[in-house]
Amino acid sequence: LAPPKELNTLSSPWPFTWWGMDILGPFTTGLHGGKYLIVGVDYFTKWVEAEVIPNIADVTILRFFKKNILARFGIPQAVVTDNGTQFTDKNFQEFLAAIKTKQHFTSVEHPQTNGQAESANRVILRGLKRRLEEGKDKWVEELWSVLWAYRTTPHSTTGETPFRLTYGTEAVIPVEVEELTWRTTQPLSNEENNEAIREELDLIEELRTAASLREASLKQKVAARHNLKVINREFEVGSLVLRRNAKDTHHGKLTANWEGPYRVRAKTDHGGYHIETLDRKQLPRTWNAKKLKQYYS
Repeated sequence: LAPPKELNTLSSPWPFTWWGMDILGPFTTGLHGGKYLIVGVDYFTKWVEAEVIPNIADVTILRFFKKNILARFGIPQAVVTDNGTQFTDKNFQEFLAAIKTKQHFTSVEHPQTNGQAESANRVILRGLKRRLEEGKDKWVEELWSVLWAYRTTPHSTTGETPFRLTYGTEAVIPVEVEELTWRTTQPLSNEENNEAIREELDLIEELRTAASLREASLKQKVAARHNLKVINREFEVGSLVLRRNAKDTHHGKLTANWEGPYRVRAKTDHGGYHIETLDRKQLPRTWNAKKLKQYYS
């Protein structure tokens, strides 16, 4: 099925200004009753913050945001989440409004509506989930190594490690301790150390600019390929539509592919729609045009 809308790419203007947040799980109950993983991803550096949590209550989500994002990296300009009740909770939204952080939502089953050519946070989350599932009930203990590997591996879109884009230098990795490099063997005087720090600081802005340009170029290429396939499809407010049915193996192959009709209640930018039943009951979340089609009686 051809995409109904052109892809609008999103680039964070500087580090730690745009964050994506999501929740993974439930996993097998791990250490200290941990069942879920909450993850925050910085769109610029691709730095990941993650924490094991026993529940997904709104207070737990807000505490993670304050401790792992706000206290460490400052007030972000925007946060991208799905429409889960934890993220649409009044307390969470009021706190974001108080610090003037905008909240953007992804459409159901269509993370591209957050504006990225490829949603970086979703890719990262899928990779984390695969790694963590291999640990089974030991996944809590495995988390630190998953984060370490991710933070010290060059990202495909920036060409740099999240660690370097965040701190301005590469992390000392185990191979440097085993094989001995100048960073682990050469003692530096205070003067030499200060000079090394100045050199790193001089390079960091140049490094971040180059990484940003590389990512923007890649996103433009992906968007161009996507947009060649677009067949524009829009629905007017008040029109009737069918919604693609979610796959449900419990009802066998004869389950209808589409259900409805529903009425279009409102539309958002980039192909998102709020829909409701014919008796005015609004469905939660937004739905992408790719998952809807016109209903003809």
